Amino acid sequence: MAKRESNVERVYEALRRMAADFAFKPDQRINESALSEVLGASRTPLREALNRLVAEGFLTFQNNRGFFCRPLTPSYIMDLYETRVAVECEAARLACARASDEDIAALADDLDRMEPEYESASGPESLLAMDESFHARLAQLSGNSELQRILNNLNGRTRYIRLIDLKRMRDRAGGKAPGDTSAHRQIAEGIAARDPQAAAAAMRSHIEKRREEATEAVRIAFSQLYVPDE
Repeated sequence: MAKRESNVERVYEALRRMAADFAFKPDQRINESALSEVLGASRTPLREALNRLVAEGFLTFQNNRGFFCRPLTPSYIMDLYETRVAVECEAARLACARASDEDIAALADDLDRMEPEYESASGPESLLAMDESFHARLAQLSGNSELQRILNNLNGRTRYIRLIDLKRMRDRAGGKAPGDTSAHRQIAEGIAARDPQAAAAAMRSHIEKRREEATEAVRIAFSQLYVPDE
């Protein structure tokens, strides 16, 4: 049983990475036979992993047709960003009431440590990892495991678009890290002051600023996904 569960988890993790990175094109039908060969997995663990990804929103399923990659449209991305606003603003409000003084101080220390790393980073992957780390740490301070789970899911489903957005921002800045960590500091300061309205307002402003770029990021995503092979 343990071996079977570990095999399902291995297949799931591999498929989740592929889905998050749009290794399958938007709305593309998933070829289970080809996947089985690529992943070295039998039908049962593959189906379990695929069904799990459908439940998590990475894939879709159509009766009598099979599994498909999720869509990639401005409206779909907007839905995810709106959900993220709701989740993270609530996490910030809860953190104001529930986080210990020690945990809040540690959050500020993390920002101090991260700032020079952020300013020197050039690749969008490292920038995104640092951003997700801050938001995940803040969600932990909410003391709500469901908010943490939902945020992790949203991170995976928006990862491809966010990497494109960060690369665009970096290119506009002449190859330097885009922006700064001031938005994160405003959120952390609101939590340190135990001011749920200020913390939530700073969080909303931070997320919605990036949501406004979603339409252009989707357009670029399609040009990258469907560019003809040379």
